[in-house]
Amino acid sequence: MVRLPHTPAEVERGQRLGVLLRRARGERPLMTTALDACVSPETLRKIESGRVATPAFSTIAAIAGVLGLSLDQVWAEINRADPSAASTASVSAPGERLAS
Repeated sequence: MVRLPHTPAEVERGQRLGVLLRRARGERPLMTTALDACVSPETLRKIESGRVATPAFSTIAAIAGVLGLSLDQVWAEINRADPSAASTASVSAPGERLAS
């Protein structure tokens, strides 16, 4: 199987996801968060550092659930144009809802 390279937009979205998850985790230990989400600490570390541009939906959903983030919040944050604007989102754009 040949994987196509990630687009710049996918890479930026992955980096915004990492920032969001790191912020949401706060002082909570990475190891605890990863184990509670049933993902390996290395997977969470790679996602938070932006090294995994397109993690699996189930992985994102599990981590978001442990951190108390709704999938709507995650979707809204990772699709913002300005990564420095990442904070806590409350509303996603019309038509861009993730099922939770």
